[in-house]
Amino acid sequence: MNGPTLYSIGELARRTGLTVKAIRFYSDRGIVPPADRTPAGYRRYGQDAVARLAFVRTLRDLGLGLDAVRRVVDQELTLGQVATEHAAALDVQITGLRLWRAVLTAAAATGEPTIEGMERMHRLATLSEAERHRLVDDFLGAVFDGAPPHPGSTGIRRSLTPELPDRPTEEQVAAWVELAEMSTDPVFRSGLRRLLDELAAGQGGGTAGPPRPDVVALARDAVAPALASGVDPASPRADPVVAALTSRCAAAVGRPDDARLPAWLLHRLRAASDPRRDRYVHLLAVVNGWPAPQPLGPVVDWAVEALSVRTAR
Repeated sequence: MNGPTLYSIGELARRTGLTVKAIRFYSDRGIVPPADRTPAGYRRYGQDAVARLAFVRTLRDLGLGLDAVRRVVDQELTLGQVATEHAAALDVQITGLRLWRAVLTAAAATGEPTIEGMERMHRLATLSEAERHRLVDDFLGAVFDGAPPHPGSTGIRRSLTPELPDRPTEEQVAAWVELAEMSTDPVFRSGLRRLLDELAAGQGGGTAGPPRPDVVALARDAVAPALASGVDPASPRADPVVAALTSRCAAAVGRPDDARLPAWLLHRLRAASDPRRDRYVHLLAVVNGWPAPQPLGPVVDWAVEALSVRTAR
């Protein structure tokens, strides 16, 4: 009576598409043990080895390690347990790859990245949550601590605080890296501090009563329609826009709408004219998952040019 069909390692290789070397490797590690050996010591495998090797190949293609493969094949672990553990491990790898991709993308955007610059970007991208909070607190402290009292400073500080989510996208990581670099720049910090001082000056330096609209917000509301319509700030068509802006400003900050007001307003708007502030606010929105903000630079530039022309006259 014939016994069960047994295959040589070469026959098993032809049936599975695996190399003899790979099958011998799995066999030596007990994942696909031989069913028997010939008197000369050659391995023989049963019919179940074909299905077993196909299963092993699938698990290896999914990235499972040899120990996990052996335990699944031997039914020490269920596929569900292995899938859960492997998915968690892949999440960690994916997060790391996203960080590296974001760093490389940010480095490439600089044109000619340096080794030092890439190391700094990588360090910023891989900060722990506590380290990120310390960096943000240091930045905001340099801008706000000891500043003149301003009734809206608490809200402004909160609105400038980045909070990277636990599972950030590549875009958020790249935005965080650029934002973090900006926040460590002493020139950018001092520029924001000057803007805060100007805001406090525009409030009269006091804290009583509700906060007044700042000059940038006033310029945005008054100028945006003219800017969208293509009105030249130096043209006569801009005269009523400038008149409306100075009138609103006078009412908001409690100053007379006289010949000195345009120069005062021009000084405030020039102090607020920093293109990097728009960039910071844009990056902040990306990091925090907020809607994209409307850039204020074009509005401020239009108002500054319009006021400059008229004060020069």
